[in-house]
Amino acid sequence: MQTKIQEAVKKALDEAPERNFVESVELAFTIRDIDLKNPANRIQEEVRLPQGRGKPLSIAIFAGGEMAIKAREAGLEIIDPAQIEDLGGDRQKARKLARRHDFFLSEIPHMADIGRHLGVVLGPRGKMPRPVPPNVDPGKIAQALQNTTLVRSRDNITFHTVVGARNQGEEAISENAYEVWNRVTGKLERGAGNIRSLYVKTSMGPSIRVQVDFS
Repeated sequence: MQTKIQEAVKKALDEAPERNFVESVELAFTIRDIDLKNPANRIQEEVRLPQGRGKPLSIAIFAGGEMAIKAREAGLEIIDPAQIEDLGGDRQKARKLARRHDFFLSEIPHMADIGRHLGVVLGPRGKMPRPVPPNVDPGKIAQALQNTTLVRSRDNITFHTVVGARNQGEEAISENAYEVWNRVTGKLERGAGNIRSLYVKTSMGPSIRVQVDFS
C-alpha cells in the first residue's frame, strides 16, 4: 500500500500546476458500511506526521500572566481571557478567529468559559483548546502540534486531511500519507475493507486516485 500511495503522490505533484504559494497536500477518504450517525463510529484522530507538515501552523492560547509570557516567547498568539465572553457574543468575529488559527491552547481555569461562549464555533471545527497545566511549557505543546494533522469524519463518509506541503517532496509526503492511512484503517472494523475510495491532491490540483486493495 505504501508504494501505491507514493505513486499517487508523485502523479499528484507532477500534474498540479505551479502556484505562487506553497500548496498543502491532502488525502481524501470515502468510507463505506459504517454508521456515522453513531458518534462512536466517527473518525477523530490527531496524527503526528513523521515528516512534519512542511509549513508553520498558527497556534493561539487563552492565557494571562506568566503563562502568556512563556507563550509569547514561544511565538504563540495570545488571546486575553477577558475577551472570551465578547467573542462569544460576536459570532462573525469568533468564526474569523477560528479560521485564523489551526490549533488553540488554554489555561485550565478558562476552559469552562470557552466551552460556554465559544464551544458552538470551535467545537464543530475540531478546534476546542487543549488545556495547559500550570507548570507545563505551552511552547512544548505547540511544538508538538506543529507536526500534527487532525483527521475528522464527523458524520460525513468523505473527509479530507492535510498530509504535508508540496515543497516537502514526494518521499516525505508519502511517508506522512502512509501514517495517516494506517491510523484511519486501524480504526475501521474491516480496515481497508471499509474504504470506498482514497484520493491524493494538492490544494488546487487534480485528485489522483490511490489504487486500494479493498479485501
